[in-house]
Amino acid sequence: MTATGKLHEYWIFLTRAVRRPSTVGALLPTSRYVAAAVADVVPGSGRPTVLELGPGTGALSDAIQPRLPPGARHLAVEIDPEMVRYLRTRKPWLEVIEGDVAQLRTLLRDAGVGEVDAVISSIPWTLLPPDKQRELLREAASVLTPTGVFTTVTYLTTLWRAPTRAFTRALAETFEEVLPRAAVWRNIPPTRVYVCRRPRPGA
Repeated sequence: MTATGKLHEYWIFLTRAVRRPSTVGALLPTSRYVAAAVADVVPGSGRPTVLELGPGTGALSDAIQPRLPPGARHLAVEIDPEMVRYLRTRKPWLEVIEGDVAQLRTLLRDAGVGEVDAVISSIPWTLLPPDKQRELLREAASVLTPTGVFTTVTYLTTLWRAPTRAFTRALAETFEEVLPRAAVWRNIPPTRVYVCRRPRPGA
């Protein structure tokens, strides 16, 4: 991406963060260092389907796309109409679905998708109440293949806050395997990536 394009991305992200703080959890897009750490889990062979939740301006999308093999599908569910328009204009290779993750199964069914191999989330979890966190995690887990992976990020600066503690408990309640990866310090604010597998029965 050119410097002008990156500046435009930052501007779009910042204006949406100011106007809709309840749906945008930071003042800057995710750094390329976090994006690279997240993209590590993307299947590089076969014909996988990869789904992003809350992609914003697509900072993670840019790292995911080059890893995908021919025949893969790369979808994103975004609730903010302005972000949807931006993504569809700037990233035409990304299949953008406008909607609420709470209706994830319906949204994917309408797009002709049953299960996905990887769910990568940029949802601002700490802005959500615990019951909403659990609801969205259940939706995400319900669309994974048996060998699928769920990946998300939280900020190290919020680890001791009640919403973050509630979220990490919800992860453990939803998935049998929850692996917190090494912190990514080269992000503002510093970030932790979680990799989760094997949804619990009835989660």
